[in-house]
Amino acid sequence: MKAVQVTGYGDVDKLEIVELAIPEPKDNEVLIKVKACAINNTEIWMREGAYGTGSKSGWRPEGVQFPRTPGSDISGRVVKVGKLVDESMIGKDVVLFPFTSSGDEGSEHISEDMSFIGSEYDGGYAEYVVWTADLCFEMPLSNYTESGVFSVSGLTAWHMVEQIQAQPGETIMVTGANGGVGSLSVQIASKVFGAKVIAIVGDLDLEDKMKELGATHVLSYRSNNLAKEIIEVNGGPIDSVLDVVGDALFSTSLQVLKKGGKFCTSGSAGGQNAELDFRTLYLKHITLYGSVLGTRGEFKLMLNAISEGKIKPVIDRTFPLEKAREAQTYFKNTGKLGKIVLLPGE
Repeated sequence: MKAVQVTGYGDVDKLEIVELAIPEPKDNEVLIKVKACAINNTEIWMREGAYGTGSKSGWRPEGVQFPRTPGSDISGRVVKVGKLVDESMIGKDVVLFPFTSSGDEGSEHISEDMSFIGSEYDGGYAEYVVWTADLCFEMPLSNYTESGVFSVSGLTAWHMVEQIQAQPGETIMVTGANGGVGSLSVQIASKVFGAKVIAIVGDLDLEDKMKELGATHVLSYRSNNLAKEIIEVNGGPIDSVLDVVGDALFSTSLQVLKKGGKFCTSGSAGGQNAELDFRTLYLKHITLYGSVLGTRGEFKLMLNAISEGKIKPVIDRTFPLEKAREAQTYFKNTGKLGKIVLLPGE
């Protein structure tokens, strides 16, 4: 089969197209013909060593073992099953829950042995992938590309909204709202949980599209008076922030939160280090949440919401598998709306 491997830490030249043997499923696994694999920040940061350096860059303390096939947002068709898997799974169209864990139900994502497909296991930048049968779920939509953009971004967004315990009528600000996690956060917060959403983007040409996704207000982070504009459009301080940007909007976020407000982050594309005046934190009674991925229960709830049409796929562009370098380079451009997807079949 054809696959793309990361050969070490570095730039996109560390992505190499290789020919590998089609993997054999273990007793409790299935073999999936990959139809679509969306790109996430996590595989780019893994390649760049952004989670650390040397032996510390990865989801596990021992670090990533190269070469590694990245890719965690995967949809495809089951074509072979292991000895302990019911053969009725053959031919099923599935999406993959993206990690293994021995954690109890509801805390799988914070288990010490959480291991991620595309980081600790070979992932979806390939024509075939093997995965645990119990972690394969029925595709929520009939289209592979559309179904393949939710597993990581959607689960992360859903868990963030759960973390802040969003309530109907509350105002939630979403940073990086035109990105993969951001565009899904806007939809989940507004259309599933009933909150009002202030979407923060760079280009206000995206305003109409963001409002279609459920945003009440759309503002640009390029504004010289962003904090003032946020408070003005909301008629006062906001309830919560869902952030994927990090340092670039951290100070503004704390400034516009109400007393008792909540700040939840799952990314730091705009800077990984920020200054914090602790007086702001305790005088405003602000709660900070770190968040990544989520639980299997949340994954099922998300898939149901997708199948019911409450959450829609937002896709910016697709690339053939052979163009993985170009796709990851394009992913880092600003001004996109939604997900970038690799299509191994093309």
